[in-house]
Amino acid sequence: MRAANDNDPFSGLPLFASDAEIAEAIVGKKAAQRWLKERLPTISGKPGFPKVDDFHGGRPVPLVRVFYETYLGITTGTSGLPDGGEGVWKGRKH
Repeated sequence: MRAANDNDPFSGLPLFASDAEIAEAIVGKKAAQRWLKERLPTISGKPGFPKVDDFHGGRPVPLVRVFYETYLGITTGTSGLPDGGEGVWKGRKH
């Protein structure tokens, strides 16, 4: 399945996707089998990577998306964090 938006590889996937569908969304069709064999065993053991939901027969795609946003450091809200050098706010100047 090809993503509808090249900036969002998961947008073309169902709510619960197979590992093969997720692999193709992440690394593309050519590299998907290699990713499944070599990378999935490692990344599936990392905290936050969603388990396969047996009832639905796949991994929840929204949680896979959140995992990768966090893993890659592209979550919203991180760009505006203070660096510690701002000082103390003292109220309105008159």
